[in-house]
Amino acid sequence: MVSARVKVGVMISGRGSNMAALIEASRAPDYPAEIALVLSNKADAPGLAVAAAADVETLALSAKAYADKDAFEAALDAALKARGVEIVCLAGYMRILGRAFVEGWSGRLVNIHPSLLPLYKGLHTHERALADGAREHGCTVHLVTPELDDGPILAQARVPVLAGDDPDRLAARVLAEEHRLYPAALAELARRLRAA
Repeated sequence: MVSARVKVGVMISGRGSNMAALIEASRAPDYPAEIALVLSNKADAPGLAVAAAADVETLALSAKAYADKDAFEAALDAALKARGVEIVCLAGYMRILGRAFVEGWSGRLVNIHPSLLPLYKGLHTHERALADGAREHGCTVHLVTPELDDGPILAQARVPVLAGDDPDRLAARVLAEEHRLYPAALAELARRLRAA
């Protein structure tokens, strides 16, 4: 008998293109994870409609509705746990998570970052790679730790920086790799979690 698939919560703040790639991958019968919830800190995040159209449960929680960051993140945590979520994937979630939330999901909280970490932590990664004259760029799936963009690396994908690249062209090539890499890295983490 095949064991049940690992339940995953995806947290977004915007269009959720990586979320959509994860949902699409999870439709394969042999994929080891299912997307149980898409959670956003913005009620108008376009990705919520994408998830709903794919018959994935969605929830929007605003930080403004809570007394402080700790109370907000406790509500996020409760929503994920109420759906039996075992792994949380950040997919363009644009708030820095607090230590208590991150440590509570240690080893099961994953992010995708548009650079070859440890290079270019933070924002504007494509602009910075071009300004440095980098010859290659890419993306990284990593476990989240309290320090920004600093957790153990699960997978990376590389793209060449081409003559005439601007940030948009480079970002588009990196994003195509993100959409391939994130589902593969999640599948591997889900299999490891089930085997543990």
